[in-house]
Amino acid sequence: MISVEEALSHLFALVRPLGAEAVPLRQAAGRVLACACTATRAQPPFDASAMDGYAIADADPLSGAQYRVVGESAAGHAYRDNLRPGEAVRILTGAPAPNGAKRIIIQEDVLRQGDRITIGDDPDPGPYIRRKGADFDAGFSFGPERRLTPADIALLAAMGQSTVTVIRQPSVAIISTGDELVDPADSPAADQIYACNHLGLAAMIEAAGGRARILPIAGDTEASLSAAFDMAAGADLIVTIGGASVGDHDVVATSAARLGLNRSFYKVAMRPGKPLMAGRIAGTTMIGLPGNPVSSMVCGTVFLIPVLRKMMGLGEAPAPRKTSPLAASLGANGPREHYMRATLGPKGLLPAESQDSARIGLLAQADALMIRPPHDPDRQSGEVVEYISLSGD
Repeated sequence: MISVEEALSHLFALVRPLGAEAVPLRQAAGRVLACACTATRAQPPFDASAMDGYAIADADPLSGAQYRVVGESAAGHAYRDNLRPGEAVRILTGAPAPNGAKRIIIQEDVLRQGDRITIGDDPDPGPYIRRKGADFDAGFSFGPERRLTPADIALLAAMGQSTVTVIRQPSVAIISTGDELVDPADSPAADQIYACNHLGLAAMIEAAGGRARILPIAGDTEASLSAAFDMAAGADLIVTIGGASVGDHDVVATSAARLGLNRSFYKVAMRPGKPLMAGRIAGTTMIGLPGNPVSSMVCGTVFLIPVLRKMMGLGEAPAPRKTSPLAASLGANGPREHYMRATLGPKGLLPAESQDSARIGLLAQADALMIRPPHDPDRQSGEVVEYISLSGD
């Protein structure tokens, strides 16, 4: 067996960042920019009013001063003439400030009678003019090494970008294996169970920015598995679920080997998730996950998502870890790194009473995976421990 750290290192060596493609900005949310974008103009592209009011050429008008209203400037309809001393232009929020304007007097500080305005007592100091380029100038470059957020999309639109070049989304073919499995849409026999790992992993992959392709469940025969691998052709990554252990009916490892799998490793010193394997088959990286539901999802969090992130150009890094006080005392850990389902509460991190790798309900209730190193000694309540967040924060 190898350590979790070693397994991640092997997995990172099996993949590389994917190529790029151009997509409409409307489709770019959650994608990773392949190259920086440059603003085509300043934002705002002109001096603009920050309030409804009146533009004047005086920077510090006196209370009681009067001005003649000579026109109006609205969003999309600028006042084209120069503003002269003694003149005022009615202006609305976001509208271009007239040439010569030094100040916007907010409408609450003005008394208007016909085409005349009078400045009231103690007018707000202003100046309520957003200067050209206050947000960014033409030529401003934007290229974060992260998935694009909604705010990023708005910024790129303001920069004049209608199309952006992004890293291609990893296509992941998911193969569930086992004669005991049946799709939730079908009726199980008395000795069958509903398959769930493929759907949970597909949701995890897509939340991380990949594209999941769920293939039909493969039976415990080499012919069935061979057909499934044929259907996986064209994927950037193949993920198998189950059949990677050493039981009489666990045929993924042997079938994959006969199909030419160049195995990188098999078995990781962790729980849950020991029977994990990876390698390359017909030029495509393959990760073989264990079949127990919790083991599969934990390995997805610890291994699959970091691999996808590298494929999307986000570098090599394990799942981020946080720290929290322990809310209950624990006995010593064994020789494998343990990822324990836990919940965060007022007193800290509380591990679930059962860590049975078949109990998916406890994983659904958990918002953290508490990490215990190999041979970790007894831990007392209040001691600080590490965990991986499952809540997406």
